[in-house]
Amino acid sequence: MVLLVDDQPIIGEAIRRMLTGEDSLDFHYCRDPGSALTVAADTAPTVVLLDLVMPEINGLEVLRRLRADERFRELPIIVLSTKEEAAVKAEAFALGANDYLVKLPDRVELVARIRHHSRGYIALLERNLAFEELRISRAVLAEDLASAARYVRSLLPPPGDLAGIRADWRFIPSADLGGDAFGYHRLDDDHVAIYLLDVCGHGVGAALLSVSALNAVRGESLPNTDFRDPGAVLTALNRAFPMERHNDMFFTMWYGVYDRRRRSLRWAGGGHPPARLIPPGSAANRNPATLDSDNPLLGAIEGLDFSSREVAVPHESTLYLFSDGTYEIPRPDGSMGTIDQFLELISSRPGGGETALDSVVDQIRTLAGGGDLADDLSILAVRFE
Repeated sequence: MVLLVDDQPIIGEAIRRMLTGEDSLDFHYCRDPGSALTVAADTAPTVVLLDLVMPEINGLEVLRRLRADERFRELPIIVLSTKEEAAVKAEAFALGANDYLVKLPDRVELVARIRHHSRGYIALLERNLAFEELRISRAVLAEDLASAARYVRSLLPPPGDLAGIRADWRFIPSADLGGDAFGYHRLDDDHVAIYLLDVCGHGVGAALLSVSALNAVRGESLPNTDFRDPGAVLTALNRAFPMERHNDMFFTMWYGVYDRRRRSLRWAGGGHPPARLIPPGSAANRNPATLDSDNPLLGAIEGLDFSSREVAVPHESTLYLFSDGTYEIPRPDGSMGTIDQFLELISSRPGGGETALDSVVDQIRTLAGGGDLADDLSILAVRFE
């Protein structure tokens, strides 16, 4: 789409004849330079041929106005002039001209330059359109992820007291939304289930699998399963969520059952980071227990039986459950945080039942350099009365 701005109709006719018969070239002519922007808006040219010497408004002023208008800032403009002076050319290029031809140019050269600049401009428009579509798509995806994150958060239990425990937590979903979920609920008058799971990968798919597994545990809907037996629960989950039926996604989990009469905690882990049981007292005088398991992750291997372990629970001790997003954090110096560093961090928090989760999260953010987290950050702290 070619627009010629020239006050001489004879030049307009000459250019029209040059372009007649050229495939895919559509010619438009504007005699009045004062109307150049209006005509350009109406015709949407892919290249403008602009005369320099015109009455009232010269070509340099038209060029200046075109470049000042956001609609035409990238539009290719080829100056046509009878002047060959270097200073005039320099001024035209300084104002934003893309090319300069002495009129009337050879027909073959004129067509070649028009096609060259038009192709570049059309490619630019297509690129900008693709970027805009990508921006819109990313905005929609971001809102979908934010909505999914809000839904996951709505399923998490409120902090508070429950059958001999006091629970608190922090959940900070990553921008891409991981697959973290956790909870705690009363199984009967004497037993409380405490659990945290982490689905591999990111996005809505990981969140959906996480919610499905969470609901199966919270609703105690796994058939023929004693939910007071952590190993049996993980065995049933492994059977119910094989990765080949869930887009090759698996998950890790830590599941424990607190018996408040016996003051014992029975647990099983499936490929998940170990929990940390911290007795009361000062950091220098207490000996935290690391509640680890040898069981593999869930959903990867069929027919496995998951084992359980048990530990006594001192009064006023605190149990920490967490996902790997709390410690596998890229740092500004290029290093990666480790689980040992995180265990040391939570073990150094004040005792006496104070979980100090905000302090832990602040420290994690500081170590990460204050930027966005690459994975969900989930910490559940349970204090045993």
